[in-house]
Amino acid sequence: MAKNIIRPVKGTVDFYPDEMALRSWLYATIKDVSESFGYEEYEAPLLEALELYAAKSGDELVKEQSFVFEDRGGNMVALRPELTPSLARMVAQRQNELVFPLRWWSYGPFWRYERPQRGRTREFFQWNIDLIGVDTPEADAELAAVAARFFERAGLPSTEIVLLVNSRELMDSELERIGIPPENRTDVFNLIDRRDKMSPEKWEAFALDSGLSSAQFEGLQSLLEDDDLWKQSESLVRFFEASDAFGVSDYLKFAPNVIRGLAYYTGTVFEARDRDDEFRAILGGGRYDNLVGDVGGDPLPAVGFAMGDKVIEHVLAKFGRLPGPETLRRPPVLVTVFDESSMSASIRLASALRSTGLNTAVYPEPIRLGHQFRYADRTGARFVAILGPEEQANGQVTIKDLRTGEQETILSGEAAEYLNGRMGE
Repeated sequence: MAKNIIRPVKGTVDFYPDEMALRSWLYATIKDVSESFGYEEYEAPLLEALELYAAKSGDELVKEQSFVFEDRGGNMVALRPELTPSLARMVAQRQNELVFPLRWWSYGPFWRYERPQRGRTREFFQWNIDLIGVDTPEADAELAAVAARFFERAGLPSTEIVLLVNSRELMDSELERIGIPPENRTDVFNLIDRRDKMSPEKWEAFALDSGLSSAQFEGLQSLLEDDDLWKQSESLVRFFEASDAFGVSDYLKFAPNVIRGLAYYTGTVFEARDRDDEFRAILGGGRYDNLVGDVGGDPLPAVGFAMGDKVIEHVLAKFGRLPGPETLRRPPVLVTVFDESSMSASIRLASALRSTGLNTAVYPEPIRLGHQFRYADRTGARFVAILGPEEQANGQVTIKDLRTGEQETILSGEAAEYLNGRMGE
């Protein structure tokens, strides 16, 4: 009778070594890009008081998507569904001690109670990066430039990826112009945000059922089809000028239908898509100038974005840009064990190689060399070091390159230099 293996919690992720290697590569790339712009790494708790999200992230995120429970003290807490409210809380707590503007970034786990599907799991990792204390279009453009440089580093050019940009302020003024009152703006922003998720017929029906008149709906449609609308916004004009100075304008495009769903955005908003529009947003963010004040601090301007790990992995796979084993892990060296009497010599050789920076494993028992070679090949080793009786007697070691099939016998004392030289080939 087959064993009943306990399954992981629905929507969570197991990171086997191959998946963990990709996660580590993604983290390292994010770290390099973030720090190249002068951003510092930080982290926040995985648990937060529910009220932190209930006030500012929108009802849908709290009521439908968050993992919420009562702790033993009777407090309502949530596994963090996003990081920006935590960031605002942290800044508010030490506002008088921090040096502004802040440039902070983080990469860690989050949870949302959603239906698992392609590119979306309940547990995921997310890059968050924010610039706090500056209220300029140039600051907004800096964040867009960070995103573009990440795509460059990941091997995704502007012919494959686009950053779609809009302004909540611009759209707010345009909605006023077409007669939509302030109390209905949030509903209309949500309506705009759903436009790409519905057919034109269903979207129109939804808009009219939501209370828009035919004239207002026609005005909204005209607004969303005006590709030059950004020229009426001084802040967007400056944003695109700064983006050109950053050298990333080829990634950018004005998109009046981009609103971003979260309630706290106040100005520029943007999201990245693959140009085939096959996937949901790769990353998204914008300006949020009220959040620090709303969690108890003095008001501070801020702009930032977040990128989850799942969609970017699918995009990299689509374009054949997933890093290979030689990028994800430096191929290790496997030192074989000829027999029991050779075990100590093999361990000493592995230790000597490891001390020079070579990732080196020694096979843990003296079994057939053919089995050890197969193990080395299946685990991604590039080189196998063989210490047979003849090599040991002559102070030598035989190195076999599993990639080329070549092998060479050299002095044991020269093995580290030889292998380090070959690793770059």
